[in-house]
Amino acid sequence: MTVVEASRSQRGSDFARLSRRVAEAGLLERRPGSYAVRIGLVAALFAGTWATFAVVGDSWWQLPVAALLAVAFAQVTLLAHDLAHGQISRSRRTARIAGLLVGNLSVGLSYGWWMDKHTRHHANPNHEDHDPDVAPDILLWSRKQAEAARGLPRLVGRWQAWLFFPLLTLEGVNLKVSSFRALCRPSLRNRPAEALLLVAHVLLYAGALFVVLPPGKALAFLVVHQACYGVYLGCTFAPNHKGMPVLTAEDELDFLRRQVLTSRNVSGGRLMDIALGGLNYQIEHHLFPGMPSANLRRARPIVRDYCRSLGIEYVECGLIASWGQALRHLHDVGRPLRRART
Repeated sequence: MTVVEASRSQRGSDFARLSRRVAEAGLLERRPGSYAVRIGLVAALFAGTWATFAVVGDSWWQLPVAALLAVAFAQVTLLAHDLAHGQISRSRRTARIAGLLVGNLSVGLSYGWWMDKHTRHHANPNHEDHDPDVAPDILLWSRKQAEAARGLPRLVGRWQAWLFFPLLTLEGVNLKVSSFRALCRPSLRNRPAEALLLVAHVLLYAGALFVVLPPGKALAFLVVHQACYGVYLGCTFAPNHKGMPVLTAEDELDFLRRQVLTSRNVSGGRLMDIALGGLNYQIEHHLFPGMPSANLRRARPIVRDYCRSLGIEYVECGLIASWGQALRHLHDVGRPLRRART
């Protein structure tokens, strides 16, 4: 089941009426021209940054280049996200091939593994039993998880709000490790192609660094690049759901309310649209994951007004405020662990 199919599996009558309004506004139609421009710009950024890397050569000025490459990697990852949702191409085969090239080869992220994980997230956002994005891996997202925590999550959970941004510096590496671990799963589709392209990415990436730079500078470049990449991705995805209600088995919500009440939009205009790849309209994206990112801005007033007419809370705030809400939630979840220590 694809991400798009998962979102269609359960729609109440309230959502059906909203869906008709959005469809009548033409917002579910493909935007090939918009994506052609976006893909061209991201490709130019990606290739241009690597070209700059080659020109700068053996120099500590490579560290700003590493930070710029992190931005390029993040923008490529956001394109892989849109491919997984079927926003760019109607053809699953085309999207899958493009996803493997964009995800596995370009940035070292397993497209198949991430797509499966993200499908489960969309089906049950912020559900502590079903959403892999709020699984108690290292960070804890609910009091129930805190009470059951043992080992490293329990240790980190006490001060997780303070450790959140430092831990994000490891997210780029974590995604790569998770991608390689996924190759051991028989359920992963196209495993040979996934493995070949992931290995090719590592060889090309490491080869470029150690051919152009001496070992010390190459390692410094790698650390800065991967740290900035992880922070960028974390700052892109964390504002969307972190700090919003965490659902349990006792919560029985229809599709519309399940998606809206667990999501948060981030205001900020066109610059924010570019930086977050349209994910700043998280409510609209979760309701209509197949909608091209360029249409999400236009869908926002329709969805917002409809939710307000039904008395459904529609949450939107600035980027800094969204981080603050997420960090306060993490701090609150860890409170029982801090009390238990004293």
